[in-house]
Amino acid sequence: MYYVYMIRCVDNSIYTGITTDVERRMEEHFSGDKKKCAKYTLVHLPKKLECVWETSDKKKASKLEYHIKNLTKSQKEKLIKTRRLDEFLENKIEINEYIFCEEKFKHGEI
Repeated sequence: MYYVYMIRCVDNSIYTGITTDVERRMEEHFSGDKKKCAKYTLVHLPKKLECVWETSDKKKASKLEYHIKNLTKSQKEKLIKTRRLDEFLENKIEINEYIFCEEKFKHGEI
């Protein structure tokens, strides 16, 4: 399985990425380890995991990540609030191939 996730940073920016292991990747982002966390989250310190979607393969995950990254900030905020991919991406991806994973971030702020 592959996961696409959105992280809220301390400066209120939003980082989007993909992984095969959400817990491990969050530890890497939130640790600040220069070798393992993203360059973006070294500068824009992560605050909270906002959303996670699961899909079956890397190609689908990369496609969703690409389209989320191309949304405007206000669209990303609305996506976080509604968690509905269909509102912005219905004509761009097969939205039924992605499952929203609420249990992945129940712990809230890390």
